[in-house]
Parts: sequence; C-alpha cells; structure tokens
Amino acid sequence: MAYKISTDCIACGTCKDECPMGAISEGDIYRIDPDMCTECGTCADACPSGAISL
Repeated sequence: MAYKISTDCIACGTCKDECPMGAISEGDIYRIDPDMCTECGTCADACPSGAISL
C-alpha cells in the first residue's frame, strides 16, 4: 500500500524534494505514484501539514 496525499496538502514541494524514488508529482494537491512508492515514509516525515499517510 503506497502513501497517499490528502486534501490537507499545501503544495509546498517539501515531499517532492525528499522522495528518493521521484514518485511525487506536482499539482494543486501533490500526488504519489503508487507504482513507484516504496513506502519508505520519507515524504510523510517531511510534510509540514501532515497531509501524507499510508
């Protein structure tokens, strides 16, 4: 199960910069590609708004 980004996302880019797999794409709300996500949790740890969870 890949991490997901909720509507609490503020599109700050912090998670995208931290993802070692490059699985996060930009948008009004960022998106995690479930096929690329390795569930490392780096994005969730970095998210200042707590918008990322399993």
